[in-house]
Amino acid sequence: MPLSEIIQRIIYLLEVGAGSRWVRLSAVVLLFALRCLWLDLRDYKNLSTADAMDAAQVARNVAEGHGYTTEYLRPFSIYLVRQWNEAKNPGQPASVNADFARVQQAHPDLANPPAYVLFLAGCMRVLPFDHQMEFNKSFWAEAGHFARDKSDVLIATVNQLLLAVVLWQMFLIARQLFDVEVAWVTAALGFACELLWDFSFSGLSTIFLLVIFLELVRRLLAFEEAARAPVPAHRKLLLLALAIGGLAGLGALTRYAFGWILLPVVVYVLLAGGPRRWTYALAALAVGLGLLLPWVLRNYAVCGQPFGTAGFAMLEGTQYFPGNELEQSLHPHLERAWLLKPYWHKLWPNFGVILLQDWPRLGGSWVTMLFFASLLVNFRSPAARRLRYFLLLSLVVFTLAQALGRTGLTDQSPILNSENLLVLLLPLILMYGAVFFLTCLEQVDLPVVEFKVQLRYFAMIGFILLMSLPGLGRRLGEKANPLAFPPYYPPEIQTISRWMKPHELIMSDVPWAVAWYGHRQCVWTTLNTAEEYYGLSDFVKPVQGLYLTAQALDLKLLSDCLRTPPDSWGTFVLKTTTTGNPGFPLQFCPRPGVIKSGLFLTDRARWLNDGP
Repeated sequence: MPLSEIIQRIIYLLEVGAGSRWVRLSAVVLLFALRCLWLDLRDYKNLSTADAMDAAQVARNVAEGHGYTTEYLRPFSIYLVRQWNEAKNPGQPASVNADFARVQQAHPDLANPPAYVLFLAGCMRVLPFDHQMEFNKSFWAEAGHFARDKSDVLIATVNQLLLAVVLWQMFLIARQLFDVEVAWVTAALGFACELLWDFSFSGLSTIFLLVIFLELVRRLLAFEEAARAPVPAHRKLLLLALAIGGLAGLGALTRYAFGWILLPVVVYVLLAGGPRRWTYALAALAVGLGLLLPWVLRNYAVCGQPFGTAGFAMLEGTQYFPGNELEQSLHPHLERAWLLKPYWHKLWPNFGVILLQDWPRLGGSWVTMLFFASLLVNFRSPAARRLRYFLLLSLVVFTLAQALGRTGLTDQSPILNSENLLVLLLPLILMYGAVFFLTCLEQVDLPVVEFKVQLRYFAMIGFILLMSLPGLGRRLGEKANPLAFPPYYPPEIQTISRWMKPHELIMSDVPWAVAWYGHRQCVWTTLNTAEEYYGLSDFVKPVQGLYLTAQALDLKLLSDCLRTPPDSWGTFVLKTTTTGNPGFPLQFCPRPGVIKSGLFLTDRARWLNDGP
């Protein structure tokens, strides 16, 4: 065969034949990889949220064979474990041999559901996770200073790969419901959505949970399609219902609040299930709750609470426990948890904030407005209509759950946090927004008929660029600083942790960072420096190091220091920085300039053997 004919066949194969599909797929993969590379070099940030570092350090403990334990100790978790063990052993005094709080060795984690943690632990067993700081190598360091943590980058990379799966699922759902054109626009909007990329950097379980949620949506669509068949197959529908329930349960094991998705799921199955709808709905519900049961029993065996500390999230932020007071309390008055008034007063203000701030940015851009406008469109497809009902019901359920479950995590990071449930609906919102735009575009009478197809493509590209402008403007600005400093600086946390022995206890206002970067047991600062502090240090485990960052040191002099009780941390900081606070047991501090990110106090001059 002549060479020219071979070349022509290859060109035909790539342009028209089966190879064209692989060319498009290769182009998409290359584009995604280039954007990942660009964002990692320009806008990457190390883990900056407490819940991301918390999950990561628990996953490391699992990967290292220490069980489902944590080095980030909440005083409230200590309280729950100690009270439960004392109740099971009445009359036995708490001593070193009867460590009721379980802090002398590894403390059980009561805050994180297991699915994402176990996923991260599996990645840590395969990938080279380590916290060896680099100060001279490019990318890891900038101008001779630490910039990026290797383990943080690997967690972000894993989540970026999951984001690729999310975009693929968005494409499949849109193609199944509508057509290929809608699928491409939907996937392109997801690719251009800066909010999704921000979550992929965050290290939170959100992208992992999105994969589960979108697969749940795909199973719902398959169930609806099978139920509309002329002769529905009962076995197939039952298996799909079981799969739907299993995915909902897996999502709840990733984030407890996601378990409320079972309500929209049951309603959807009842609407689409046909004559045996109740059988399928109960099957899905039973599997979803059944998957949760073993973990609930584990938590109950450890602390007497089915969801550990997370089960009290609704009580946090109420008038009785404002801010983070509940988790920082070693002696909380939980009898207030049975009152209805605090929950009611928490629900409505947070509900109003979500309506005014979170709903308008549901799609990460102006697509949200098109989604709400699409509610006026009467789709011919029953599947599209039923999925829209599911989406609206999920929006209401997640809004209520997010309003009641709001804690100090949202105050620390209003958007990028594990309590943000509404972002899970973003892919479907983008899809319905894209459908509304394309429906309107069909009604436009284009002036040049012979270039109608080309003009239509240009209009779609312009639409995608317009919707990405809010985030694109931020990306094109000044290069982001990868450090989350202040309040903490990973190399200095490692320096402090190196001074401490593995079994010694540190107290800090950023215990999640000390646990993750320092790999040391660290307890959150108690409510006060008197009864709560000494109740922990004298009767639970001695505190041998205190690390306070700018988060605790940069307080307002009048309101946070002078007008607070004498046992508050604001007063403590004022006394320590002025008179040295001679009555406090931790009196040794490294020379000025050694620890620049905060204040470190300990029981002896540990740094003398380490150089500074």
